[in-house]
Amino acid sequence: MSDTTLDLLIVGAGPAGLATAIAAKRHWFSYLVIDKGGLVDGIFRFPTNMVFFTTPELLEIGGLPFVTPYDKPTRAEALRYYRRVVDTYDLTIAFDEEVVGIARETGGGDRRFAVSTRSRLEEARTRTARAVVLATGYYGQPNRLGVPGEDLAHVSHFYTEAHPYYRKRVVVVGGKNSAAEAALELYRSGARVSLVHRGPALGDSIKYWVKPDIENRIAEGSIPAYFQTAVRSITQTTVHAVSPQGPMELPADAVFLLTGYHPDLDLLARAGVQVDAERRLAPYNPETMETNVPGLYLAGGVVSGRDTAPVFIENGRLHGETIVRTLKARL
Repeated sequence: MSDTTLDLLIVGAGPAGLATAIAAKRHWFSYLVIDKGGLVDGIFRFPTNMVFFTTPELLEIGGLPFVTPYDKPTRAEALRYYRRVVDTYDLTIAFDEEVVGIARETGGGDRRFAVSTRSRLEEARTRTARAVVLATGYYGQPNRLGVPGEDLAHVSHFYTEAHPYYRKRVVVVGGKNSAAEAALELYRSGARVSLVHRGPALGDSIKYWVKPDIENRIAEGSIPAYFQTAVRSITQTTVHAVSPQGPMELPADAVFLLTGYHPDLDLLARAGVQVDAERRLAPYNPETMETNVPGLYLAGGVVSGRDTAPVFIENGRLHGETIVRTLKARL
C-alpha cells in the first residue's frame, strides 16, 4: 500500500469516514481509512447506557438498514451496526495508527499528498494520495477548563457508567445533555451528586425526556445544582468554585467535567488550512467540502467548530458522497 498512490485517504473511522469509504468503493476509487483508535471510537466513548436522540434510520450509512426494536437506538446497538457496515462492505481500515502530518508534494503534473503516520508501536509510515478527507469528529477533544487539578486521577472529561460511584460524592460540571444524563444516572445508582454550571439555567438542547427529569430532581433537592458558578480549582477531595454568593467548596470523590468537546484542528493547520482558532472552524466549500487547500476535504463533525450541536451523524454521513462526486468529476 505504501508504494501505491491512493485516490483517497480518509482520516477517521467514524460514521462520516465510513460513509466516505463506501462512496469511494462504489465509484471504484482506491482508498484507505486510517484511525488512531478503533472503529467508531467516538461512539465507543459515549456513556455505556446512552440512548441516541435520533431515530435509527438517520444513523444508517451505505443503505444498510439499522434494525432495532426501539424508537431510539442504544450505544451498544450502534456499535454493532457499524461493525456490520464494515463487514458488509469489506472496508479497508488501518486501526491504531495516528496521522501526524499531511504535506502537499510539489513537482510533477499529478498533485499528491504525503500522509505521515505513527502506529501504537511507534512505527512510522508515509502513504501518498491524490486527495485526503479529514473525518476526525470532535468527541475526542474536551473543552478544558484550564484550572489547577484538572488532570488529577479522579477527574474525567468523559462519563461511562455510574456503579463505581455508589455512595461516593460526585461533582458534575456542565449544563447540557451529557451533564444532565450523567447526574441522573449517578443519582439513581446511589451516588451523592452535585451539579455545577456556569450558565443561569440548563441548556435547551437537553433531550426532551431528560430535561423535566433533571429539573424535578433539582427542584426537590435530590441533586443540588449551583448555577452561574465557575470552578476555580480541584484538589484530591474538593472542588473550589465561585458563585454569585461568593467562594464555595464542594466535597468530591470524583469529578466529571462535561463541558463539551471541539474538533482538533491542529493537524489541519499544519496541513495549511486557514483555521479560525477562536471559533475552532476551518474554511470549506459546502458544495464540495473542500478546504482552502485543494484536494483536502472535511467530513462529519470536524466542520462544526465550537458549536457542535448542528453537525451530527444525521447530516455528517452525507458529506462523503458529496466529496466523492466532486473527486469523480476531477480525477
